[in-house]
Amino acid sequence: MPSKIHQVTLDCTDAYNLATFWAEVLGGSLHPDDLEALVLAPDGSRILLFQQVPEGKTVKNRLHLDFQPQGGVRRDDEAERLLDLGATVVGDHRNPDGTGWVTIADQEGNEFCVERSELERA
Repeated sequence: MPSKIHQVTLDCTDAYNLATFWAEVLGGSLHPDDLEALVLAPDGSRILLFQQVPEGKTVKNRLHLDFQPQGGVRRDDEAERLLDLGATVVGDHRNPDGTGWVTIADQEGNEFCVERSELERA
């Protein structure tokens, strides 16, 4: 029988700050047990665990998440929302015809991409 992903764990220097940011990004919540900086999905399932480590990020991510806005939200509006939460743009790959994506980093430099929504792809 194959395995399933239980959660994605990210090393960071400020676990609760980053978990709070990602809970906002994903519309989730923090796990009520304050021993873990764990982000839960709206349905209560585990999504991301932030593990505090002493060293900061030093190189480009080897793995990153790609997000697709939902509920009629457009890529550029979602990117703006994330910037308002404290993220920064690290690569703009949007094209004049509306295709492409934007690469964003959280407060500790973890990179992720925001793609076009299903509405924009239609």
